[in-house]
Amino acid sequence: MKTHVKALVVGGGAVGCGIAYHLAKAGWDTMLVERDELTAGSTWHAAGLLPLFNMSYATTHIHKYSVDFYKTLEAETGLNAGFSICGNLRMAQTQERMDEYMLYSSVAETADVYHEFLTPAQIKERWPLVRTDDLKGALFHPQDGYINPADVTQAMAKGARQHGATIVRKLQVNSYKWTGSEWIVTLEKMEEKGGNLVPSGELVEVHAEHVVTATGNHAQRTARLLGIKIPAIPVEHQFIVTEPDPALQAYRAAGNPEHPVLRDADAKWYVREERGGWILGPYERGAPVRFPYGVPDSFRADLFPLNLERIEEEYMSMIHRIPTSETVGLKDDFNGPICYTPDGNPLVGPAPGLRNMWLAEGFSFGITAAGGTGYYLAQMMVNGEAEIDMASLDPKRYGSWMTTEYASRKNEECYEHVFILHHPDEEREAARPLRTAANYDRQKALGAQFGQVNGWERPNYYGPLDAPSSFDHDSRSFRRGAWWPYALDEAKAIRETAGLIDASAFTKHLVRGPGATAFLDHFTCNKLPKVGRINLTYALTTAGTTRTEYTIVRLDEDEYYLVSAGAWTDYDADFLKKSLEDFRADGGDYVDVHDVTTQWGVFALAGPNARAILNEIVKDAEPETVLSNKRFPWLSYRDIELGMCPVRAVRVAYTGELGWELHHPIEMSRYLWDQLMEAGAKHGMKLVGARAQNWLRQEKSYRAFGTELGRDATPLEAGLDRFVDLEKDFMGKQAMLDTGIRAKCVTLLIDGPEDTDPWGKEALLLNGEKIGRLTSGGYSVAFGKQIGMGYVRPDLAEPGTRLKVKMLLQEWDAVVTEDSPHDPTNARIRVNG
Repeated sequence: MKTHVKALVVGGGAVGCGIAYHLAKAGWDTMLVERDELTAGSTWHAAGLLPLFNMSYATTHIHKYSVDFYKTLEAETGLNAGFSICGNLRMAQTQERMDEYMLYSSVAETADVYHEFLTPAQIKERWPLVRTDDLKGALFHPQDGYINPADVTQAMAKGARQHGATIVRKLQVNSYKWTGSEWIVTLEKMEEKGGNLVPSGELVEVHAEHVVTATGNHAQRTARLLGIKIPAIPVEHQFIVTEPDPALQAYRAAGNPEHPVLRDADAKWYVREERGGWILGPYERGAPVRFPYGVPDSFRADLFPLNLERIEEEYMSMIHRIPTSETVGLKDDFNGPICYTPDGNPLVGPAPGLRNMWLAEGFSFGITAAGGTGYYLAQMMVNGEAEIDMASLDPKRYGSWMTTEYASRKNEECYEHVFILHHPDEEREAARPLRTAANYDRQKALGAQFGQVNGWERPNYYGPLDAPSSFDHDSRSFRRGAWWPYALDEAKAIRETAGLIDASAFTKHLVRGPGATAFLDHFTCNKLPKVGRINLTYALTTAGTTRTEYTIVRLDEDEYYLVSAGAWTDYDADFLKKSLEDFRADGGDYVDVHDVTTQWGVFALAGPNARAILNEIVKDAEPETVLSNKRFPWLSYRDIELGMCPVRAVRVAYTGELGWELHHPIEMSRYLWDQLMEAGAKHGMKLVGARAQNWLRQEKSYRAFGTELGRDATPLEAGLDRFVDLEKDFMGKQAMLDTGIRAKCVTLLIDGPEDTDPWGKEALLLNGEKIGRLTSGGYSVAFGKQIGMGYVRPDLAEPGTRLKVKMLLQEWDAVVTEDSPHDPTNARIRVNG
């Protein structure tokens, strides 16, 4: 066998074989190793469904690629992948479920996923065995269905071999060692003894420039070997196979086509035909995690005992939906481990802290994702970036704070939520609260309804003081939920008086040392600020797209305070560390980088009365001028004292009003909070959450990382030319220039429905043709209508261009506005006092 390869893929399930196929096709010398047999993990007992339905833009693209790709495998390899293109029917018992499907329709349209809507009568006409009298309708994907997991895996494996890959079975990884230029992977040959797979003691070493782990249920063992955390832990999933249904047999004998995969989302199950009978797969409450600390050596292609009591409700609802199944006996049952992550999305991308180590773990829908993951991950590895933004799947979205217990509880919750309504404003309750700012209890007592960001509890809005504990849960909607009026009042307060936002979850890094200036100058695309000033800047990928957004505060000649998005702390920290390593390797001077996120609390105070509020508590020899434009101009920072609290005050406001970010020692948060609350009460200050802030920043066309800003668009495409200094050299500059302008980011005002705002998932149309998509959406208090931001063809980016936005299956008028439609000259931000 080979001992030196370009890429080593560890894991021979569907995902691993999909990766090996695409890496080999891209021309990389690739080897795949599997500790047992191909498909021996979750692949062998998977039901093989191919659901295109997904609210994630990246995951939708991955699933679509897989479905299209699998249809080509037989022509290429000669192996039939067992693809039954019978369609996928997702039924709805409620109008709210139909609202979910209408929102998904926009996501699907932006990704060119074909779908149809059917009425109950149309369902009954096509599939008379299905009961429809209590349905509102259904979403139908006619171009997908299900596939044989073993067959598609073997077809991808054969295709990988045809492209030059080597596949070796019965090899287990025992250790990984990075030399600085390659990985030395020690493997041990496994052998059969008494029905068990045991180590033989025979070791081999493989040298690989890159390693990809696709180890499925064995992700915790992989994490230990690599010294990292991977929140991928299996959950039990059971499905049952019935005896033949005579009514189904008669239906098919009459020449009728196979039923589509049936999904009664409100009943939490899927059903498909299987040899004249039915397969029922429920997603019930109470399914436990298994193997949180690793799969036992004795567990191979094994199953767990079935728990029929746990799925009784789902079984009875299948009988309700398909009445002929009531008299059919059970033929077979399966209860096996399927890996999950806390948010249900896989972990795809570079491993934290490691070079040339790539993760492809945590696939709860691994068959659906295998082909697309291989395609886009190969792009990342070979080209530096994928053609779509893969940041939402990055393994570093879960930080070092994540524990086994947290992952276990959230993965169980995620399993249970597979068919629970996927509200865009949903906040799931498990494993909370965990990370709390100092004023969490004070905020909760004042009506705060929290969301979770990177484990932090962050107020989304402040509801009624006497609200029941279920208020936020009951407020969720695909339209304007019961929380909407509270967010509206908060947004109005910032525009009219003042608002206070707890932004302590912001990511914060201190960068200092003799090489700090040279490092940051090359690391970011904007001019560095002078001492005492700040700027907004971007770090680019090697492909010239936006990797991270930073506010840089220059504390001293060689000392900088970097602020970035709170959801991406470890993502940003890893990028900073690796970029600094490259800088030092190229001869750069010494630089210290410290994550100080948990050392500094942040309150954002904004609104016309913000200066007056601070004047109540600021301590200075000349208090009447300390906050004036002369002493404290816009886009500067000053060390000030608020009462007895030392504050690193930054004159900037994400809401586009006069305001300051008040960075302070975290241990003084309660004191400063109380000072601000008392002073603010005299000036009409309200507490404000993240939802109102999101609306307000769109009125100023402030781009947000993870929506407008990402690894699929350059800063120039995002319309950030004023933050790019083309006179200097910086990382990714030439790639950015070579990319050109493929699309442009715009702000749109929308005349939409009375009860619904865009969520940032909607398609943009011109004369019925898709010409772009929204990336953010909400309501504008300044203009009294819906607002959104997104990307369109460059020729349609001019202010005044009239487009349509797709909401609730209808097209609504939208017009491209000038950037910063609210206060375009920034007069309100710069106001003196």
